[in-house]
Amino acid sequence: MSESVFGDLDGLLEHVDSKFTLVNVVTKRAKQLNNGAPPLTENSNPNKPVSTAFNEVSHGKIPYHRVKEGIK
Repeated sequence: MSESVFGDLDGLLEHVDSKFTLVNVVTKRAKQLNNGAPPLTENSNPNKPVSTAFNEVSHGKIPYHRVKEGIK
């Protein structure tokens, strides 16, 4: 059986700094996939861009670096 990306929240949070950031990164990547960007991982389902984006984050294929601090 395939591994569940959604059940491993701690593993996903190793690649981003918060749940909010995770949602934003996955949303942006899913939109790119919908617009024709090639998937960065193997065995991706073209009909499930959100699952593909979560899979890419869990494999460290999407780099993320915070460039600005929050409101102070």
